[in-house]
Amino acid sequence: MILGLVLGGVACFAVAYVLYGRFLERRLQVDGSRITPARELEDGVDYVPSPTPVLFGHHFSSIAGAGPIVGPVIAALAFGWGPAILWIVLGAIFLGGVHDFTALVASIRHKARSVGQMCRDLLSPFSYRTFLVFIWLAMVYIQIVFLDLTASTFAPVASDAAAANEGAALELREGGAVATASLLYILLAVLFGLTIYRLKLRLLTGTFVFVPLVFAALWLGHRFPLSADLLPAFLGSPKNTWLLVLLGYCLLASILPVWILLQPRDYLSSFLLYACVGGGLIGLVATGIGGGATLSWPAFRGLSDPSLGFIFPALFITIACGAISGFHSIVASGTTAKQLRSEKSARPVAYGAMLVEGMLGLLALAAVMALVEKPAGRTPVQIFGDGLGRFLSSLHLPHDLAVTFALLAVSTFLLTTLDTCTRLGRFIFEELFNVRGGVARLLGTGATLAIPAVMVFQRLEGPGGQPLPAWLAIWPAFGATNQLLAALSLIVVYAWLRKSGKRAWFVFLPMVFMTVTTLTALVQLVVQNLLRDGSMLVGILSLVLVVLAVVVVADSLRVLLRPRATGAVAAAREAMLADAEGREP
Repeated sequence: MILGLVLGGVACFAVAYVLYGRFLERRLQVDGSRITPARELEDGVDYVPSPTPVLFGHHFSSIAGAGPIVGPVIAALAFGWGPAILWIVLGAIFLGGVHDFTALVASIRHKARSVGQMCRDLLSPFSYRTFLVFIWLAMVYIQIVFLDLTASTFAPVASDAAAANEGAALELREGGAVATASLLYILLAVLFGLTIYRLKLRLLTGTFVFVPLVFAALWLGHRFPLSADLLPAFLGSPKNTWLLVLLGYCLLASILPVWILLQPRDYLSSFLLYACVGGGLIGLVATGIGGGATLSWPAFRGLSDPSLGFIFPALFITIACGAISGFHSIVASGTTAKQLRSEKSARPVAYGAMLVEGMLGLLALAAVMALVEKPAGRTPVQIFGDGLGRFLSSLHLPHDLAVTFALLAVSTFLLTTLDTCTRLGRFIFEELFNVRGGVARLLGTGATLAIPAVMVFQRLEGPGGQPLPAWLAIWPAFGATNQLLAALSLIVVYAWLRKSGKRAWFVFLPMVFMTVTTLTALVQLVVQNLLRDGSMLVGILSLVLVVLAVVVVADSLRVLLRPRATGAVAAAREAMLADAEGREP
């Protein structure tokens, strides 16, 4: 039953890529003969025309953070796998895929400008400034969540009561293995970038050399896990030490040229992700054939959950990246648009990557479907790792090696989200204050990392003053913020299509649904955390974001509902729009 449900979802994605993807290409008038900004503005730092497989690897690795794993696991545990699987399949096809694809095409038609910059051109300077602040705060949210989750995979902490427990010892070993493999993997990524871009090694040759080395690094990590004793315990915790290391890594990844670390690491990590998704699906098939994939978790557990609340809007903000994510539009218009060699690559890179991410969400659900009872004290990442390890074990891999591979794959998702997010935050900062150059790169990166660098070392509290991990305390607000960012990005895309004279119902409907859903969720967070017994931090941040979002939505409606100009004014606007898109009026 688990096998049939997952393969049914994959089949839906395949059909949607061919049929709905082609429909979107026609509506957006995708043309492979147009010169893209990556070719027109090539500078060797940010604007780098890239082969489609390389760019797909970068884009998919950047968007496939822990979201399509954590969100589906939390939602399925709370409401059952039924509502979760419907939202992932329908959301990825008709909302997330449309959001990602249209944001990328809109960006390349505006010289690879970000959605924030397009907001200035298409709506108003006021919306532009407000939207930039909103995006930057969303990047800060993401950094806090994924810094904490990544450090947890490198140095999982067992409770004192379980310190002598065999499972706790295995968990600590898995963390050391992931840390060793990840460090080796980053080194290989730098060497790969240097050999491809400086020694001019052919991409195919480099792939055949370095991809096996990445998997060898996995085996070495499993054999020689990094012991916590080898690192000083900052503030009394190995996890805090890794937080410092990760902050330094994000700093370097943000200021270095994209070809040295970001792009080659994403390309190599994409093969880990393909192995994770492909191996997981094959393992699930083998497990199902062998009778080991028994559907145990209920399809529906109720309309309300004590922690998440009512299913609307909770389900739609808890499952973010697996269905639709505003972060994707920032990646698409921030780094991907600057590397797109041909417009024809937009569908596989943007729409295709979103559907593959949906497959990852289905695998996360499969791990929950096989549960008999809710595992106590296990994070969603660990639940996914256990499930994927169980599926891969059916391919005759040792279970502990399979679990280590699953956790390493997740850590690559987390690392790519972290460094891409830092770079995007730097772009937004430079845009907001109109600064450029080497000093601006350092300043923008430092500003983007400053708040996360403080927050991840704090003791955060949930309802009733209960201490919570940073990622768990922030996750509800992160989900709502991320989804609201998607709604605001769709507003910008809709404005572009409307001013271009194109029918845009396929953008309008997701835009309305996500705006209503996410504003409802943020208002609920404000009430729960400020007016009741909740987290003051989450409540204040949610209130700030509600105000910013309402301002952007109200100003956007004012512009979009304004009577359309005619005559000379319309002609002048069309000329400005055509100039921004690099085409003839």
